[in-house]
Amino acid sequence: MSKETTLILFKTDCVQNKLVGEILKRFENEQFTIRGMKMIELSTELLEEHYSHVADRPFFPEIVNFMQASPVIALALEGENAIAKVRELLGPTDSSVADKGTIRGDYGVGTMKNVCHASDSVDSANDELKRFFSENELFNY
Repeated sequence: MSKETTLILFKTDCVQNKLVGEILKRFENEQFTIRGMKMIELSTELLEEHYSHVADRPFFPEIVNFMQASPVIALALEGENAIAKVRELLGPTDSSVADKGTIRGDYGVGTMKNVCHASDSVDSANDELKRFFSENELFNY
């Protein structure tokens, strides 16, 4: 087992529906360590970088509108096999097929309004953590 740090974004539906505390508690109950956390407003440029794999798709403006509807919370979590474990706790990207008991199954609505984004690999976690946090915003303790 290896310790990893992963990025989670509490999306606008999570923030607006006041689910942040409930979902954060689920992660803490799994013994993850919070290395960094902050509330931010996402610029179009940051969203174009973060969602570069779909930035040229016709639905991208809908993503931008959704992700700019309110601030989001960026969370850096550390733990054993954190990337896979966080994704397991979240459930599939499409909340409509996520099992009850998973975060998306309990709180998500469809593919976009799925409460949280989470890194899907070590490489994406490294890139995403650098995108959302500076080195002095990530703590080891």
